[in-house]
Amino acid sequence: MLSVEELQKLHAEGSIDTVLVVFPDIQGRFMGKRVRSEFFLSELPNNGGSVEACNYLLAVDVDMNVLEGFASANWDSGYGDFVCRPDLSTLHLVPWCEKTALVICDLENHDGSPVVQAPRSILAAQIERAREHNLGVKAGTELEFFLFEQSMEQAWDQGFTGLTPSSRYVIDYHILHTTKDEWLIRKIRNDMAEAGLPVEFSKGEAGLGQHELNLRYDDVMAMADNHSIYKNGAKEIAALAGRALTFMAKYKFDEVGSSCHIHSSVWDLTTERSLMADPDNPHELSDTFRWWLGGLLETAGDFALCWAPYINSYKRYQPGSWAPTAIGWGMDNRTLGFRVVGHGQGMRVESRIPGADANPYIALAATVAGGLYGIENKIEPPAAYIGNGYESQLDRIPHTLVDAIERFEQSSIAKAAFGEEAHFHLLHMAKQEWAEFNRVVTDWELRRNFERL
Repeated sequence: MLSVEELQKLHAEGSIDTVLVVFPDIQGRFMGKRVRSEFFLSELPNNGGSVEACNYLLAVDVDMNVLEGFASANWDSGYGDFVCRPDLSTLHLVPWCEKTALVICDLENHDGSPVVQAPRSILAAQIERAREHNLGVKAGTELEFFLFEQSMEQAWDQGFTGLTPSSRYVIDYHILHTTKDEWLIRKIRNDMAEAGLPVEFSKGEAGLGQHELNLRYDDVMAMADNHSIYKNGAKEIAALAGRALTFMAKYKFDEVGSSCHIHSSVWDLTTERSLMADPDNPHELSDTFRWWLGGLLETAGDFALCWAPYINSYKRYQPGSWAPTAIGWGMDNRTLGFRVVGHGQGMRVESRIPGADANPYIALAATVAGGLYGIENKIEPPAAYIGNGYESQLDRIPHTLVDAIERFEQSSIAKAAFGEEAHFHLLHMAKQEWAEFNRVVTDWELRRNFERL
């Protein structure tokens, strides 16, 4: 973390001349402007200043195509600006970019009200709901990616085919082969630490060239911010080193997917103590934990869209792939959607449903919303499942984006939790993703049908 006073000192020394003023879009990418540090320091921190950006940025796809049908941003309203208000608690150095710092913004309308469709606003609304119960939520997001020997430009020019993973064999927990990638992974670890992100460790994962880097458990908003800085930074560091990496949920069907496992726990805001373990037995679930877990299970199908927002996301859910297919829970059971781990103050639930392509703000908002629904309604979870969840008769995670859209659209729980405007925005974005996919002829169709049909 970086204080304004520290930024002023670095600016005066000539060590900082640029501040990235950014906000997360619906896809979780950073959008914003590069601001001269002199202007930033004179206009923004002390005077409640801001920058502005076009509101179409929350209504575009990954190709920056303007999408029709959004209530908050459209041609009829003229695609005006919203206000990007820096949250100075998110001020960080960016060591991998010369003389650069970064700050994350909240989006506001010109009357000062929040842009409720903005991912950070969606999460903030759920945090406020928890606070009304005198509850805080802490979380950790475990983000996986694949690293390749080609640059991103080479990968693009090759049509993202024929890529060479950085390892020729599975490197899950391997020290020998991860040493070969250490020249880059070490830089990612150390640059994140220098930026003020609480890095714990990195490790090889269950795919060819697959890695994971974990940040320390934190309050949910801080976790979402740190996740976003890390994800953006890892791609930038790799690009500057001439390497490609991807956070796709499933970049290749015969490979494992890349996950974003979300660990969560509920804390008493007065005592600052976790409420997850039974006070009389640190290895048993408390009432609060059971209800939190019950809510997560009850809403998992309805909220799947928040954890798996793209066509590709659903290809990750394959039996025996380490990605879950069943909406169930167990004690330290990796074959299920939810896995309970830890004890005492460290007791928590791991959701294995989100993929690495999830927007962390929206994924964490859904986690909080689902858990709060359980607490508010005292929903008891079923008994812990023992055995192979892939072969169980438990309810299944939606199979496709279409299934998830239908569940989210019809969910009264989702509408109540997110509010009408945010619910419509997330739903319409997913419908546009499906519509765009249906306007494309894929390579698979050409190979299958061009000659033989």
